[in-house]
Amino acid sequence: MAIETSILLPLGGVLLASLALESIGRRTRLPRVTLLILFGIAVGPSGLQWLPEDFEQWYSLVAVMALGMIGFLLGGHLTRQRIKRLGALVAWVSLLQVLVTYAIVALGLYILGLDLSLALLFAAIATATDPAATNDVVEEFETESTFGELLQGVVAIDDAWGLIVFSLSVVLVHLLSGDGGGFLPLQAGLWDLGGALLLGIILGVPMAYASGRLHGDKPLLVEALGGVFLCVGLAEWLQVSYLLACVTLGITVANLARHHRRPFRALEDIEWPFAILFFVLSGALLELSDLTTIGLTGVAYILLRVAGRLLGAWLAGIPAWTRVIPVRWMGPAMLPQAGVAMAMAIVAVHTFPEYDMILPIVIASTVIFELLGPLGTRFALRRVTDLAKPID
Repeated sequence: MAIETSILLPLGGVLLASLALESIGRRTRLPRVTLLILFGIAVGPSGLQWLPEDFEQWYSLVAVMALGMIGFLLGGHLTRQRIKRLGALVAWVSLLQVLVTYAIVALGLYILGLDLSLALLFAAIATATDPAATNDVVEEFETESTFGELLQGVVAIDDAWGLIVFSLSVVLVHLLSGDGGGFLPLQAGLWDLGGALLLGIILGVPMAYASGRLHGDKPLLVEALGGVFLCVGLAEWLQVSYLLACVTLGITVANLARHHRRPFRALEDIEWPFAILFFVLSGALLELSDLTTIGLTGVAYILLRVAGRLLGAWLAGIPAWTRVIPVRWMGPAMLPQAGVAMAMAIVAVHTFPEYDMILPIVIASTVIFELLGPLGTRFALRRVTDLAKPID
């Protein structure tokens, strides 16, 4: 079979099938993310095996392109006006969610008999959220709300807090083990974050300057795609977080460009096909057989992470100044978890080979959180919308 046929035939089928899935989603109110992931499982190696054997090679490219665009669009929501209106609340909710989730998972697993170092690593991984799935459910919901704006702001910076906590946890585990190598992971973590922020700003300033001087849809689209792909490529080369770099790029453009909405509107028109492929291929990579290996530790990890999200949101909504928005519903809205958590798990196992049980548990929990997490996000958005409706 020709290379073009082996690639284009399944890609065309996936894109056309997504139209039917969106129709199903409108009738069943299931998030399209969940439907696309289920479709990926159905046509992937765990199901009908309709995808070519080399589809995993496409995934890494599709993933960085889709997540780079999603990160840029998320950053675009954090304009000066929104930061002034919601910035303190975004920082408060995201930080409390991370700290409470970390504390609940670490303490719970330790009480259940897990080694303290292993419990700390699981807790750090639990803080990660999937920005792609969460953002897509918000965009699909169509009803604009301050809660949705807050959620997009929180998931835009949530993984930055998570990476900090993970880096500090790796250092702490090194210190607990007494091997003295703890500060190298901390330096790597600081470079991952600081380098990503710096890269996003350096690329964002000239991009913001140019955005008001280009006219027409095609030049704007080329500018937006070129900026995002350059940011992703440089981030990968510099070994910093490309997602955070693209979020920073979006924030910089949104706040410095004269016509700041133009590049974002251009990118919004083509981002969804990339996201479709990303979610379907993500589903194809999931192995349902992994669920059979999750064990009691995996079940406890999942339940404790859910409890941490719910409790963190509830605590965040206690202060009077946060009650203008029903922050307590932020917990179920932030259940999706995928790529960042997987990356943390891989780093943890590579750094501490004796804790090889981390990876299969995180893989199995990812299947659950990617399928059920978007349902929690949609439920929270609908509940908040219902609360805002006047009572007849």
